[in-house]
Amino acid sequence: MFTGIIEELGQIYRIGLQGSSGQIAIRARKVLEGTQIGDSIAVNGICLTVVSLQPDGFTADVMAETIRRSSLGHGRPGDLVNLERAMSAMGRFGGHLVSGHIDGTGVIRSCQREENAVWVTVEAEEEILRLIVEKGSIAIDGISLTVAAVGAGWFQVSVIPHTGEETTLLRKKPGDQVNLENDIIGKYVERLLGLSGTGSRAAPKRQGSLTMEFLKEYGI
Repeated sequence: MFTGIIEELGQIYRIGLQGSSGQIAIRARKVLEGTQIGDSIAVNGICLTVVSLQPDGFTADVMAETIRRSSLGHGRPGDLVNLERAMSAMGRFGGHLVSGHIDGTGVIRSCQREENAVWVTVEAEEEILRLIVEKGSIAIDGISLTVAAVGAGWFQVSVIPHTGEETTLLRKKPGDQVNLENDIIGKYVERLLGLSGTGSRAAPKRQGSLTMEFLKEYGI
């Protein structure tokens, strides 16, 4: 589990895929502190397991599902990536609950400055947008951000200078892909209420917005 507070920018120095799986090697410094083989590190929001350690980096296995769900397959040597170690029970919880399991990708539509902040607009599929709410949380390339606005086919976040300096987000340009992870709480609520219409014990999928009658029926 992660919090979406990026610890450092790493750099891909080798990525080797055979078909849709393989290994990725990343140069890093801070996230190596206390890290052992088998530990988890989020790379652009993707939870990867460390399989080997070097003095200046680490290597992780990449499976086909990761390539299908994320932008990692487009990574190239020299690309910067956001890195975060799995959260410590003794640490501060500065972001939100981030699992490191990517729901899909979005595409940067625009970046527009407003005084000291930058508005970033991201296009996304409906299956991701349906779980995004204004003032809720979203992880973009592993960065914990607050949703500022939601529209038809897009959502926006407002990025403060510190986040812009410490992450890759403002280095992106229109047309670039980003990894997206919805707030895990919303996913559990959808599943438990049967709103996704999946699973053998799921309730029938409901159309339209939630009502008081619906909530009472399911004990909310």
